[in-house]
Order: sequence, then C-alpha cells, then structure tokens
Amino acid sequence: MVKSYPFYVKLTCVLLSIIAICYIAIFTKEILSPLIFSCLFSMVLLPLATFFENKLKFPRSVAAIISVLLLLSAIVLLLYFIGTQVGKLANDWPQFQHQLNITIDKMQDWIESTMNINAKKQLTYVHEATNKLLSSSTVFATATLLSLSSTLLFLVFTFIYTFFFLFYRRLIKRFLLIVFLEENKTIVTDVIENVQYMIRKYIIGLFSEMAIVTAVVCLAFWALGVKYAILLGLITGILNIIPYLGIFVAMILSVLITFATASILSKTLLVFITIVIVHLIDSNILLPVIVGSKVRINALVTVLGVIIGEMLWGISGMFLSIPVFAVLKIIFDRIESFKPWGMLMGEEAEELEILEKKRSLKNKTI
Repeated sequence: MVKSYPFYVKLTCVLLSIIAICYIAIFTKEILSPLIFSCLFSMVLLPLATFFENKLKFPRSVAAIISVLLLLSAIVLLLYFIGTQVGKLANDWPQFQHQLNITIDKMQDWIESTMNINAKKQLTYVHEATNKLLSSSTVFATATLLSLSSTLLFLVFTFIYTFFFLFYRRLIKRFLLIVFLEENKTIVTDVIENVQYMIRKYIIGLFSEMAIVTAVVCLAFWALGVKYAILLGLITGILNIIPYLGIFVAMILSVLITFATASILSKTLLVFITIVIVHLIDSNILLPVIVGSKVRINALVTVLGVIIGEMLWGISGMFLSIPVFAVLKIIFDRIESFKPWGMLMGEEAEELEILEKKRSLKNKTI
C-alpha cells in the first residue's frame, strides 16, 4: 500500500517525521537525557545486581540500591580526586598571571610590528571588551548557578531512574515482548539481548580505554617532568570518550597549562607531540580492539552522530550519540525495510562479509 504513494509524498512524510523527532528530542531533553543515561548504567550494573540477588540472596530492591550506591561512590571518588588536583592548580594562579602578562606583552609587540596598531589602541580594545564582560557578569553568574543546579538535578534523577530500571527490569522486558505482535517476538527478544550485550561491552570497553589512555598520558607527562601530570592525564582520558573532538580539547588544555607552569616552549611542544602519538595509538590500535569490536559504526556516521548529538542535547548528546546510533544499527539490521540504513552505518568490510555469507547460503540452497 505504501509503495503506491508518489515519491514526493513519501519524502514529505520522512522529512516531517525527522523534524518531529528532533523537536520532541529537544523539547523533552530534561526527561530523555537522564533516562537514556540511566538505561546505560542499568545495563552495566545488571550483572552486579543479578549477583547480589541470586548468589547473596538479597531482595531485588536491596540489590539494586547497593549496585547504584557503588556506582555513585566510584563517581564521587573520581570527582573528589579531580577537585583536589584542580585546587592545587589554583594555587599557581599568580604564576599563570605572570606568564600571561609576559605572553600578552609579546603579542602586543608582534601586533604593533606586523599590523601597525600601537599598544595604546590595543589597550583601548581590551578595556572595551573587559567592560562588556563585566557588564554581563551578573548574567554569567546566574547562568553558571542555574547550570550547576540543573547538573545536580540531572545526576539525582539519573541515579533514581537507574534504580527503577534495575528493579523493574523484568516488567519492562515483558512489556516490550507483549507490545509487539506475536510473529515479531523472536526479533524483539534478539534485539533486547543484543542491545544489552553490546551496550554493556561497549561501556566496559570505553572505560577500559579511558583507563589505559589516562595511565599512559600520566606516565608520559611524569617522565617529561610536566607539572600536574595526573590531572592532565585524567582530563585527557575523560575527554577522550568524546570521539574526535575530546582529544583536541584535552590537547589545548594540556598545552596551555604546561606552558603556563613551565614557560618552556620545548616542554610544551613535547606535551603536544605526546598527546598526538597517544591519540594515533588509541584510534588505530586500542579503539578498534577494545571498543570497535563491540560497536561497528563507520567513522562518517560517528562524526555525524557526535555533531547531531551536540546540536540537540549539548555535551550529554555527544556522549550518548555513539550508543544510541549503535542501538539503532542493531534494530535496523533486524528489520527488513531498514537493512540498507544499517548497512550504511556499518563498516564496509563487515557489510561485504555479511553479503558474501548471504550469497553463499543462497548458492547452497540452490
């Protein structure tokens, strides 16, 4: 029946559906974002909660609460450690100011010699920009306060939802099996099991990759004598979770902090080279082996997913884009009408291998 419609009618329906989905995603960000994060956390914590429930004979509610509290404790310890390192970094603020003043003086001399803008005009531009910044300081402070409060609420609701996902996991699975037609029950069961397995392995692999990158960068910076090597290694490892974009942000922060504390150009250059080498090793060896085997999405779709996620949900969208696209690929690969989209999202070698298997099966049946 659908095939009888003209192309422009089907195209209009597809475009309107995409617009509606994007609008709903933006409008319901405060609800959907913590729900998806809690869904991912619950899949990771599911084996732990099952262990407490089956092996230690804990009630399901107690097993879910203990699992969530263990995750919360690990996150709090990590944030506390980062906070102590940032506090030590703040003690070097006078040195930052001194190095910044020296850099500004050099930049003023360079601008005056190349662009013929004397120091007085440059200071006038700086004072005008400073006055504009100070005039909007109240708005900035209010926005920062609102951002901190929304982040706190986001974390609270995420852990609450994680508990409920663990507690009602059997009810949710029965709902998903009942809501679809009986002939699709096998496909739905296969999708649920594959999504759980893939998400769990993906997140564990992602954290393993983060730990390896953090350890390597910390050791490399420590061997180079870089101050705050542990903090810079943690920043690099955490930001490396964001595909392609996070490593560049970590590189800029590491170079700036090293230049401000060491004020030696050669050491700053070594920090830059170290992060580039670690990124090349990570993207060509660690990522395909540890993470890429769990989520087979090509680089083009990955970059597009990160950009779309940032446009819709900001930083949280960048983190969620890869697992969401991976889940979509699992669903697309198992629905006949969406298989071309699943093929487009996958790696070329993988899809060619699948096609060869299908051809060989057809030849055997013939």
